[in-house]
Amino acid sequence: MSEGTIRTLIMVDKQADRVVPPSGFTAQLTLFVSGAMAFLAVFALALSLASGRLADRWASELARAATLRINAPGDQVAAQTKTALTILRQTPGVAEVRALSREEQAALLAPWFGADLPLDALPVPQLIEIRGAEPGYDVQGLRLRLAAEVPGAVLDDHTRWREPLVDAANSLRRLALVSILLIGGATAAMITLAANAALAANAQVVEVLRLVGARDRYIAGAFVRRFTLRALIGAAVGMVLGMAGVMLLPEASDEGGFLTGLGFQGLGWLLPLVIPVLGAGVAFAATWAAARRTLKELS
Repeated sequence: MSEGTIRTLIMVDKQADRVVPPSGFTAQLTLFVSGAMAFLAVFALALSLASGRLADRWASELARAATLRINAPGDQVAAQTKTALTILRQTPGVAEVRALSREEQAALLAPWFGADLPLDALPVPQLIEIRGAEPGYDVQGLRLRLAAEVPGAVLDDHTRWREPLVDAANSLRRLALVSILLIGGATAAMITLAANAALAANAQVVEVLRLVGARDRYIAGAFVRRFTLRALIGAAVGMVLGMAGVMLLPEASDEGGFLTGLGFQGLGWLLPLVIPVLGAGVAFAATWAAARRTLKELS
């Protein structure tokens, strides 16, 4: 499409705009589809951004957290725990270490074995919680030192837990992005149908315009301008309603986990403003293609 053609399509021509009915089925369909798709796009965008934040947070938190398990005979647990704590506090990159109390370990096991679990009668290992600092610590080097000085120590850096969680969050983000693309495709398809219906309904008007010397570019421009404006208005309304809905979502909290904090944050609130512009662009391209194709068929 040349620059001259685009200028012709953008310039307002009241006489040409009369070719397209200002109301009726096509107008209602275009407004409704644009608004509904923009509304859904806002939530898909919010989900994509929230999934990205969730993946980054899970990766960061689990990368810094680790657990040391002391599996030793009962008379050696205390000594090995003390030695392990000393080694951990001397390890560069370890910010904090803490041996869990019997009550804390009982609370961890309670969901599976009940609150009355007799820990003293069972060979439950001693757990040590490790919090890493930036840029982290040498996991392999720490494992070798623990193996040499604390025979019953088993270091779990949560890698097997971290990777599936991060992969799941990233998959959710990709799904949201695919949803946005599908929303754009559905919008283009529906607006194309509406434009085809409007052109078919005005076939006789198109023939008369051709008889008086109107070129196809002039006729197509009338349809493109009208449908682009309708899509812009509908998408803007849908975007506003979508952002209002996102604002009503619960804020992020530790209790709610990944079910909260699905809204926008900071400058992310500006991203939905692009949706009406993209919707108008989709309508522009779809209507132009539909008008050119239909006008050739009516020739």
